[in-house]
Amino acid sequence: MRESAAERHDRLLALVRERGSARVAELADRLNVSPVTARRDVEALAAKGLLDRVHGQVSWPERHGDAGGAGGRRAGEGLVLGLLAPSATYYFAEVIRGAHEAAARAGARLILRISDYRPEEDRARTESLLAAGAEGVLVAPGWRGPEDRSAYGDRLAELPVPAVLLERRAEPGSPLDALDRVVSDHGHGVLLALRHLLALDRGTPLLVARGDSPTALAVRAGYAEALATLGLTAPGPVIDSVPADQDPAGFERAVRALYEAVDSGRASAALVHNDVDAIEVVQRLAELGLKVPEDLALIAYDDEVAALADTPLTAVAPPKRQVGRQAMELLVERLTENPAEESARRHLSLLPRLRVRSSCGAAPGGAG
Repeated sequence: MRESAAERHDRLLALVRERGSARVAELADRLNVSPVTARRDVEALAAKGLLDRVHGQVSWPERHGDAGGAGGRRAGEGLVLGLLAPSATYYFAEVIRGAHEAAARAGARLILRISDYRPEEDRARTESLLAAGAEGVLVAPGWRGPEDRSAYGDRLAELPVPAVLLERRAEPGSPLDALDRVVSDHGHGVLLALRHLLALDRGTPLLVARGDSPTALAVRAGYAEALATLGLTAPGPVIDSVPADQDPAGFERAVRALYEAVDSGRASAALVHNDVDAIEVVQRLAELGLKVPEDLALIAYDDEVAALADTPLTAVAPPKRQVGRQAMELLVERLTENPAEESARRHLSLLPRLRVRSSCGAAPGGAG
C-alpha cells in the first residue's frame, strides 16, 4: 500500500525529533523520497509551526522561557497537542471546535487524527500523534460498545505523555479510569427530557434509540435511571432505532413500533436519539397519518440539526463545545503545572441543556 502524505510527515517529524536537527537531503535519503518531495514536506510542516527551517536544515522547535514567566508568554504557548476523535463530523465537530479554540487561546498548536469508529486503530493513531510531535493528547476512542472498551481501553492508558479522556467513560477500576476525563452527563440530559414531557401531562415517554455508540448506550442507561428516579414504569420496551439509509427495513420496524404504541394509546410522548433519526421518524409518522406534536410529543437527543425540522424539534443539547474546551484546558494545565505540585486527577461531567421548540407542544423557549 502506498504511503500517504500524513504518514510520511509523521515519519519525518519522528526523525527530526529523535535527532534534534537534520539536513533536507538526509531526510530525503532516510525517507526514501526525492529531495523535492522532502523539501515540500519540510516547508509544509514548517508553515504549521511543527519544525524550524534554516538554510537547508530543519530542527525541532525550541521552547524558550518558562510557561507564564516574566516574558509574558501564555501557559501553553508553543506546545504541540494532539486529539484523537472517532469522527470529525456531526457530534464531534463541535467537540473538536471547542478543543481547537482552547488550544489557540493557550498559544498551542492542535493536530488531529480520526479513527472512523475503528477502535483497533486507536493506538496506532495516538502513536501517529506522538510521532507528529504531540506532547499531550485528548483521546476520544472509537468504541461502539462495552466490548470495545474492555478490549482496547487499557492500551490507551499506557501513553507516555499526559492524556485526557474525552466523551468516554472508562471501565471502573481500569488503568484508563485513572486518567483525567471530561464528559457530558447524558443521564442528566435524559432526565431533563422526561421531566419536561411529564410536566406537559403527556404520560411516561417511550425511548427510541440506537445502540451503536457510547452516547447511544449512555442515553439508554440514562433512560432506565430516570424512570427509577421518577418512580415510573416504561410504557413499553426501548424501541431499537437504526439509520434509515443503512437499514431501511430496520428503520421501518422502529417507526411502526412507535406508531402502534401511539395508536393504541400506550404512549403519547417519546425521546428519540439522535436528531437525524428523529427528523426521519417524524416524516415517516406523518405519512402514516400521525402528527407531531398533536398526536405525539417528541424530543430529540443531540441538538445538531433538530431546529431545522419542518416542526422544529425540542432537543437535549449536550455541551459538546464546552467538553472539548475544558478537556483542552485541563491538558494544558497538566503540561505546564509544576511536577512537585501536581494536582489530583479529575473526572468532570458537564450538564446538557434542554432547548424547547415546537415538537412537544410547548411554547419555544430556552433551557431546562
